[in-house]
Amino acid sequence: MNQASFKLDLAELTAALQDTPLAGWAEALPQTLAPRLAPDSHGDLPAWQAAIAALPDIRARQVDLNAPTIRIGAADEIDAATRERIETALRQLHPWRKGPFDIFGLHLDTEWRSDWKWDRIAPHLAPLAGRRVLDVGSGNGYFALRMAGAGAALVVAIDPMRLFLMQFEALRRFYDTGRAFVLPLGIEDFPERSETFDTVFSMGVLYHRRSPLDHLIQLREALRPGGELVLETLVIPGGAGRVLVPDGRYARMRNVWFIPTVAELERWLARCGLRDIRCVDEGPTTVEEQRSTDWMRFESLAQSLDPADPTRTVEGHPASRRAVLLARRPGAA
Repeated sequence: MNQASFKLDLAELTAALQDTPLAGWAEALPQTLAPRLAPDSHGDLPAWQAAIAALPDIRARQVDLNAPTIRIGAADEIDAATRERIETALRQLHPWRKGPFDIFGLHLDTEWRSDWKWDRIAPHLAPLAGRRVLDVGSGNGYFALRMAGAGAALVVAIDPMRLFLMQFEALRRFYDTGRAFVLPLGIEDFPERSETFDTVFSMGVLYHRRSPLDHLIQLREALRPGGELVLETLVIPGGAGRVLVPDGRYARMRNVWFIPTVAELERWLARCGLRDIRCVDEGPTTVEEQRSTDWMRFESLAQSLDPADPTRTVEGHPASRRAVLLARRPGAA
């Protein structure tokens, strides 16, 4: 791989969107992405590209996207030296936050047990088989691959963090992800009223937005009429009209703006023109679900909680609690 000319293979994505309102947007993607993937666009990008280039050129014979730990390749498909080479390269892409993954017998124990979240959400979804899906704030593509495993016809996963793209591209070295793509973009990079996707996911994004209602409108406009929104975000206990606006940090995070109650979040969704709103899951985030590991060696949730009272953050706010809400854009396809 030439570090100076790193490019994404967008041919399949462009073909999949050719008969949609996003056809022109897809055609322009190479020009859109070029400056974001230039070697001087991020100080670590050349090193990440070198890590991907160091991976062996092999293809997995056995793949399972429907298991809690996504499996790409079996342990007996490679020898110990090749596995060590893979591990050395993948560790250059630290930290691994979403997962877990098993790559030819190498277990990537990521910060999040993302499979736990998926297990809470999946039973409530409109079936993904044959649907076009947008995953906003996708991270490294763990959820996008689970969506593809559930039969989605197309998954466009977007996250502006280029490290997460590189992690996904590392996985693609061993397995043609086919219907799933990760792009270094945000929802604001989509044209208004694209109305292309049958299902739109926004998980762990809303509280990072300075204007949460604008974000909800952007998500709605990406849906086709009748499409389903899946929203997962931080919430606080209480009824309608209550919103936490942290003064400074929340759980040691600097960019948390608004954390509503579930009842208030339902009001926000309704104000943004969404219907059939329902909360399908709500509960605390535990230190078993989000924690430091050998593949994510930075501090994690445990260090964000008050050691004398784990129901509070270190700043004194209510501890991390998350809810999943589903809603529908009115109309029919």
